[in-house]
Amino acid sequence: MKNYTVLSRVRDFRDLKELSEEDTQTLISEIRDYIIDVTSKNGGHIGPSLGVVELTVALLKVFNPEVDRIVWDIGHQAYSWKILTGRKEQFRTLRQYKGISGFLKRKESPYDHFGAGHSSTSISAALGMRKAKDLSGKEGWTVAVIGDGAMTAGQAFEGLNHAGWLDPDRFIVILNDNQISISPNVGALYTYFNRIITNEVFQKSRQKLKDIIKTVFGESGAKIARKLEEYIKGLFAPGVIFEELGFTYVGTIDGHNLAELEKTLENVKKMRGPIIVHVLTQKGKGYVPAEENPTPFHGISPFDKITGVPIKKVGAPPSWSKVFGRALVELAERDSRIVAITPAMKEGSGLTEFAEKFPDRFFDVGIAEQHAATFAAGLAAEGMKPVLSYYSTFLQRGYDQVIHDIALQGLPVVIAIDRAGLVGEDGPTHHGVYDISFLRAVPDIVISAPKDRQELRNLLYTALNSDKVFAIRYPRGSAVGEETGGFEEITIGSWEVVDEGKELAILAVGKYVSRALEVKKILKKKGLNPTVVNARFIRPFDEELLKELLSGHHYVITMEDGALNGGFGSAVAEYIMDSRLSNELLRFGIPDRFIQHGKINQLEEELGLLPQHISEKIRAFVSKPDYKAAG
Repeated sequence: MKNYTVLSRVRDFRDLKELSEEDTQTLISEIRDYIIDVTSKNGGHIGPSLGVVELTVALLKVFNPEVDRIVWDIGHQAYSWKILTGRKEQFRTLRQYKGISGFLKRKESPYDHFGAGHSSTSISAALGMRKAKDLSGKEGWTVAVIGDGAMTAGQAFEGLNHAGWLDPDRFIVILNDNQISISPNVGALYTYFNRIITNEVFQKSRQKLKDIIKTVFGESGAKIARKLEEYIKGLFAPGVIFEELGFTYVGTIDGHNLAELEKTLENVKKMRGPIIVHVLTQKGKGYVPAEENPTPFHGISPFDKITGVPIKKVGAPPSWSKVFGRALVELAERDSRIVAITPAMKEGSGLTEFAEKFPDRFFDVGIAEQHAATFAAGLAAEGMKPVLSYYSTFLQRGYDQVIHDIALQGLPVVIAIDRAGLVGEDGPTHHGVYDISFLRAVPDIVISAPKDRQELRNLLYTALNSDKVFAIRYPRGSAVGEETGGFEEITIGSWEVVDEGKELAILAVGKYVSRALEVKKILKKKGLNPTVVNARFIRPFDEELLKELLSGHHYVITMEDGALNGGFGSAVAEYIMDSRLSNELLRFGIPDRFIQHGKINQLEEELGLLPQHISEKIRAFVSKPDYKAAG
């Protein structure tokens, strides 16, 4: 770490109150510089974290994280929180193998009160903590910090609705509005009105008046008085919806004015009932490239600190996401019924070009995975051809809708599953290793995985012409192979023998087809010559070819970038068992534990999934008939 003037001598949040106003402002600038420096090397969610440095300092000065509970939604806003809660030196290892996580993590620090990598959970979690404190008689406040984007998800409003009903004291929701999507109106009138709302005299008088009205006129009178209050506040403030849900609304607050933040939070602590504080911040604050172009800096790979330009390998192949996006554009040019839906992942899913060319047929529904699935089902019910693009980890949130609204009704929706398998530095909250297991349980669904770029194009073409619920899963990173152009329909359920061998058959899924070929090269030097099969359909699979393979190959190996429990290897094992066959099976995939963060090759080395490891295990398996270890 650099020799910062103030940050170097601040151990943690306990030192904040000892700093002068000038030193505190210097600290804020130095924290921003430290975040920029580390993320330029490691990558990460720089934009959100740069926007909340003042808010973090204010929270740690007004509240005590040893007693109070601060729940950051998702946690990618919380880099400054990590720095100021005892992880200043460790922050250099952000998102690195065996380093600290890019998200909040309860096992990492007692001050990470609730971990999350998926959005919109903070209000529910903080409310649960609030009631637990009430029931056990514990002291302290509970505070949820949630971004305006996360407020588009249904769970956030479920939490707000329940909190309004429970009407807890010492419960605050801070709305970090970094897009000014709720209200752009900031000025003297709002500041003045906010001071009135948070003024202690006003609040005490307000509460006394409410008590008197309730005593004299009963509940109906109190409700009428509250409606009148909401109407008057609605003339000045943008928080009527929160008032209707039972919150006292305070806002808007300049999220980069530390004095105003501190004063507001101190005043809010004197108020009763659930409170929502609306704070306006700027994503990427203090770093010009991120301020001018916030979208790519939401989450970014390593970049040049001076220019802000991502550091990319020269001549790197296109990503799987780009191959998918380009193919979808080509197909949409031919068929006006094709539409694309994504829950706030337009850029990451490779759909930017589609959105530009077909704005009327592109739908970014916000962080609303459940709605996205049912919306796609509605489109399909009226004859459209919806392509529903999820990251694998976020598809988990729409699982019920995939079953109930899509599959059960047999509505032909194509589910494009990006970031399938290990994703690297984002870690266990984002690894896409469960989709095979949970989708395998859904009747009539097609689950596929391409071995290369052209096969992805062909599977997408097949899916859009199949009239079926059709999932295509593909990994993060550079795609392999070439695109020959055009499209070719693939027989659903068919596999492909890539390289003929004998006695030993390797059935590989998706990206592991190319790895299986690498393994074969190693094994051939040791006297083994396996048959390599591209098991591009996980469900339904090629029973005819599988029977043939099991008849001619005693040893069977499965390879997949998904969970072993309930995965593709499990499907093959079930088939062997149900058919009462004597073939011996060895499975490679993700074991039954949460995999931590790190570069993908580091994680695969740890799990024994690199070609050398796999070949060694296969040799041991073949030479010892009782060897039953999984990958």
